[in-house]
Amino acid sequence: MKRLGVIGTMVWDTIYGRGTGDDPVEEWGGIGYALAALEATLPRDWQIVPLIKVGRDLAAQANEFLMNLTHRAGAARFVEVPEPNNRVTLRYQELVRSAEKMSGGVPPWNWEELGPMVQDVDALYVNFISGFEMDLDTALRLRRGFTGPIYADLHSLFLGVMADGLRVPELPSEVATWFSCFDVVQLNESEMGLLGGDALEVAARVLASGVRLLIVTLGPLGAVYFSVPSFTFARLDDTDRRVMGPIRTARIPVSEAAHALDPTGCGDVFGATVVSFLTQGLDVVEAIRRGNENAARNLTHRGATDLHHLLRGEIVGK
Repeated sequence: MKRLGVIGTMVWDTIYGRGTGDDPVEEWGGIGYALAALEATLPRDWQIVPLIKVGRDLAAQANEFLMNLTHRAGAARFVEVPEPNNRVTLRYQELVRSAEKMSGGVPPWNWEELGPMVQDVDALYVNFISGFEMDLDTALRLRRGFTGPIYADLHSLFLGVMADGLRVPELPSEVATWFSCFDVVQLNESEMGLLGGDALEVAARVLASGVRLLIVTLGPLGAVYFSVPSFTFARLDDTDRRVMGPIRTARIPVSEAAHALDPTGCGDVFGATVVSFLTQGLDVVEAIRRGNENAARNLTHRGATDLHHLLRGEIVGK
């Protein structure tokens, strides 16, 4: 069995403006969306190894979510910590997110904790759900100490936190060094814009830092990728990770429109689907096409619970 390590944060979401009434919807979100996508798309010979901390206040419920996934490795459980679990309040206006506030917060991983846990995994999927899953020193030590490929969705790394918990766009310091820690980086269009300049120029800078594949999600327009000429999802040495030759790029459109019920988690579903198919040896274009398909399906579902059934094409009751 091959093993995919998953780093991220389970979040209890309270969402306003997504239903037909004034009452908020409460449910699991965060890395739960990515776990659902991996459950639906990983082949039988791959297991999910959750490298995820949860607060003691919601640990039982979070592990119940995990126990419903058949791809988890053995008796794997989330790591319980005494701090309160992450909770996020989301407000939407006509399916456009207008505000996000975070409370609680499990502590980040340090290398002394994480190092022994990644020694027996074949690849890593890192999703910065809170933006505080690890600090830069830990990411650098992960890059040096882990021999497999690393896919990273940097979403909330590009969000600052105000005193009241409001998340605001903010470019992380030493961003080029952050990029150097990962083989594949996923950003959305807004995050790409924070890097400034022409898209090809920005992509060239990102690839020059050591990233070999940059994927930028574009919402209903699909996703665009920029890669080194001979990209494969495998860990290469530092010489091979440098850009050699022209950048490959293309936009992969969404094949069909979906009835939009809820956009929460679409980027997480997209990225987990892409990494799943990259581990199976699919080329970049086909992996992104599959990611677009599952992100569109996620639009028709509320929350991460039971999402894996929908992504498999099964009928679900919500």
